[in-house]
Amino acid sequence: MAISWDTLRVGKKYYLKNYGEKSEFEVLEVIGKSDFKLKDLYTLESYMLSDLVRYGKGKDYDLQEL
Repeated sequence: MAISWDTLRVGKKYYLKNYGEKSEFEVLEVIGKSDFKLKDLYTLESYMLSDLVRYGKGKDYDLQEL
């Protein structure tokens, strides 16, 4: 069962699967109430959570803490 975005915390690491794409990231910063700045654990690229879920949540949506 996926966790809620409300439970994301700065400095913690998470796994997200959505529409077949898998991402592992660390939360760097909270931006507003519903967006977060993230750092990919493999490429070290920074991006926004809103970019990962821009097209909605697929049937395979899963968000877990690592």
